[in-house]
Amino acid sequence: MPERESASPQHDPDARLGDLFENLPDPAQQIPTVDNTPPAPGSRRAAREAAAAQSSTDPARPSADTPTGEDVSTRAMPTAAAEDPAVSSPSADPTASAERASDAPSGGPTGDGAPARVGDGSAAGGRLEDLFHGHPEDHTGNRPPAKKKRRTGCLVALVIVLAVIGGIVGAGVWAWNAYGDKISDALGWGDPKDWEPGMATGEVLVTIHEGDTGAPVSAALYEAGVTRTEDVFYDYLVTENIAVTFYPGIYSLQEKMTAEAALEALQNPENKRENSASVGEGATIESSLPDMAESLGMPVEELQAAVDADPATYGVSAQSLEGWLFPAVYTFDPEVTATQVIQRMVDRTKEALTEAGVPAEDAQRVLTIASIIQREGLTADFPKVSRVIENRLDIDMKLQMDSTAQYGYGSLHEGVVSSSAEALEDDNLWNTYVHTGLPVTPIASPSFAAIDAAMHPADGPWLYFVTTNLATGETQFSVTYEEHLQGVEKWEQWCQENPDGGCSAG
Repeated sequence: MPERESASPQHDPDARLGDLFENLPDPAQQIPTVDNTPPAPGSRRAAREAAAAQSSTDPARPSADTPTGEDVSTRAMPTAAAEDPAVSSPSADPTASAERASDAPSGGPTGDGAPARVGDGSAAGGRLEDLFHGHPEDHTGNRPPAKKKRRTGCLVALVIVLAVIGGIVGAGVWAWNAYGDKISDALGWGDPKDWEPGMATGEVLVTIHEGDTGAPVSAALYEAGVTRTEDVFYDYLVTENIAVTFYPGIYSLQEKMTAEAALEALQNPENKRENSASVGEGATIESSLPDMAESLGMPVEELQAAVDADPATYGVSAQSLEGWLFPAVYTFDPEVTATQVIQRMVDRTKEALTEAGVPAEDAQRVLTIASIIQREGLTADFPKVSRVIENRLDIDMKLQMDSTAQYGYGSLHEGVVSSSAEALEDDNLWNTYVHTGLPVTPIASPSFAAIDAAMHPADGPWLYFVTTNLATGETQFSVTYEEHLQGVEKWEQWCQENPDGGCSAG
């Protein structure tokens, strides 16, 4: 029998290690188990465990059964690992263990390099770190594909992160497209909204219309090239809390003006290039003067004095200038006077009379007929209305036109068709229900179409006409009084069905 092994330092330690490694179980044939039973006192296992414990506490101090100068890593650590793979310190560094194994001799008496196998953790079928972390190799030595799961999880996490980043980027792009200008303004980025002082140059004309307020004026300034952005002028008024009234007209300004400078220019009367005024078709002097005075910035008393002057002053042979102010929109120089305004309108009427072929001696008569035509019918019916008037005048039949009675009574602009009993019975020089023939003056400002119809009436025997539908203007022309009464019944029926249609003041 071989001599009994001893822990005596006189024996060769390499021989003892070689014998120990030769007795290790084949990892391919045996599954490692953990022996939790305590070693027998005085046994080699107890000595080795005591040496391993002391070595882990003080690696520089040799164990009791280790000769002085002997490498502890070649005796205690491989032996403990071979006999009991479960015996290990959780805090032990696997890297340090590998380094100690590499410091051991390359082979024992058997020459199979067993210490290297112990050092790389292949003993007992798996590495110690795998045993403690739950990743042992199977009996064939193959490791389960645990890392693939981790890689799949990382891939999913990466996709989620990219999706989140993409969503943030997409939201940022949308926000910039929708609110980029406001964001730039808030952060002081981008171009300024207003021009810098001193950049104004050239000359542009800006038109201010009746009733224009800050917003439309701001847009007009931008469109004319005065301000840099469309809203800067309006924003200036709001920010500075400026209350301003804009007067209609054409103003001379410059390009590239600041909002403040543009406001000063609009409030300077010297920059108002032209004044505008208008007269509506079928309007009267009384209804036209207030609007003219407001648009021209002229006292209404001055205009009233101008129209009350002798008509001969304007080259007119008539009792008054009623009917001689041609309906149109006019523009005047800022220095225009009230007399010049009225003269311009009278001259325009003379031009229309000449264009329609009206002899100078017939001007007043034609204008009077044209004014009645303008108030009584639609444009398409003007020639027929003119014929009814001529046919009645030819037989000395009273015209009986409601418009003439209303004008003489002062109710022409009440917005109703029928006349009140008081208006029909009032004995004034314009009431054709009372007097035969034409009124003493025109009753309104006729358009060129009405003047031309008065000069060129349609052919026909009609003596009557009545508008049977005020909404459409449908008019019935009749020869006999009986036919006319049928038309009147249609009109009355329509008025009953449309009480708010303007048939009467009641």
